Amino acid sequence: MRAKWRPTLGLVIFAVLATVTALPLVGLFLFRLYDNQLIRQTEGELIAQGTVLAASFADEVITGRLAEGDPALGARQPGDAAPRPDEPPRPPPSTLDLSRDDLPAAGPEGTPAATPPDPALIAIGRRLSKLAAEVQQVTLTGFRILDAQGRVIGGREEIGLSLAGTEEVAAALQGRYMSVLRRRVPAGPEPSLASISRGAHVRVFVALPVIVRTRVAGVVYLSRTPDNIARSLYSERHNIALAVLGIFLVTILIGYVFLRTLMRPIQELIRRTTEIQRGDRDAVRPLTHHGTREIAHLSESFLTMARSLFDRSDYISTFTAHVSHELKSPLTSIQGAAELLRDNAHRMTETERNKFLGNIIGDTERLTALVRRLRELAKADNPQLGGRTSLAPVIAKAGKLDPTIAIEATGDLGREIEMSEENATIVLQHLIDNAVQHGATAIRICIDAMPPDHLRVTVEDNGTGVSERNRARIFDPLFTTRRESGGTGMGLSIVQSMLRAHGGSIRLLTYEPGAVFEISVPTA
Repeated sequence: MRAKWRPTLGLVIFAVLATVTALPLVGLFLFRLYDNQLIRQTEGELIAQGTVLAASFADEVITGRLAEGDPALGARQPGDAAPRPDEPPRPPPSTLDLSRDDLPAAGPEGTPAATPPDPALIAIGRRLSKLAAEVQQVTLTGFRILDAQGRVIGGREEIGLSLAGTEEVAAALQGRYMSVLRRRVPAGPEPSLASISRGAHVRVFVALPVIVRTRVAGVVYLSRTPDNIARSLYSERHNIALAVLGIFLVTILIGYVFLRTLMRPIQELIRRTTEIQRGDRDAVRPLTHHGTREIAHLSESFLTMARSLFDRSDYISTFTAHVSHELKSPLTSIQGAAELLRDNAHRMTETERNKFLGNIIGDTERLTALVRRLRELAKADNPQLGGRTSLAPVIAKAGKLDPTIAIEATGDLGREIEMSEENATIVLQHLIDNAVQHGATAIRICIDAMPPDHLRVTVEDNGTGVSERNRARIFDPLFTTRRESGGTGMGLSIVQSMLRAHGGSIRLLTYEPGAVFEISVPTA
């Protein structure tokens, strides 16, 4: 079954921190974007108002029938600034950007002009001022009407002063539209919410040239502070409430992600640890929610360890009971024979004494063999891992240890396995001993690959085999059908423990007549 994808703990933490970090940055970006939008909107409104005043100004000039060479007309509009004959007239686009840091100082002040403006143009400015004053009552737009030399002819109390040195006015006098953001000096205290907005501290200035017969006849110079952000936010309170709700939902989602991927699996693992500590075997089962990949690996490793400890505890309990039973019989026999010799030695014949002494020696030899096998089993349970070898030298060495049995080996004898030559020899020697004890005279070994990275070793003998009722118990420690002839029942247990420690396995394929064992061992 394909492993379920789970995020890593580092990925979850990074995603949460990135989200938390991004929220204020996104908020600042949206706030600045909103500020910019208000300024662009203000510029667009000023362009619309200025276009009306410029059209009225141009109409007044044309009605006055000023000649093309009249000194009231200024510079000729550049070709790239004039609209094409085949295109409809379009208002200038909004170009202001609040991201600029080099904002000019507050609104410009007029300077004395070298010559006064033409009285006819002042009359035009006075008429246009009446129209602009009516618009100002609604839009709060500041306005000035300038002639072709940049002198004020309408608006406020600056009639006759010159604004030709102002950057945007100078551009308009050359026939180009220009808008500028300037720092605003507030007349009173700012609203608390507006103080966090950069847009509340600027004023938009727009200079539109008045073009008559491709010549500049004057300039419409307008200015206005962008809409107060506090008032704008209040007007958008429903959308802001939705945004706050969205942030609240995102926060809940982040908390849920932490709860599901971190807190809940950790709390469940702690609860399982307590249950396992009390000896509850039912607690050794997969977690309901694993969360991240690291917690899944941690829980699987912990539960595998707990399962192994329970299995080891069961194994030790069963093994201790079997060992106690196996040691009790010869010890009881030795004790009984020794007591009889002690109490009745003067009445026993030489033959009877030798019989009891022989029983003691035989039981002692059995105990010695049993202790030796137990040491071998302990070594097999915790072998010295590492090393690698092929089976060719192992089979040759095993054949020399017991020359009474014929060994035939076929297959990939040169393939290396992840086991030292000493440990591999122990495995094969015990299998040969087991076959010999069951009457085998020949053993056939077949070696072939077992995908993806194991070697299959089949060991077949021609002995009496294993009875069907004993088949399920042949790997149990101390199980033997040859106790009377000195069997300890430890050989196959040692083989199984040794292979298991190296990541291999053994199983019985056929059992009568003869026995066939299949061994799986990792390849190098």
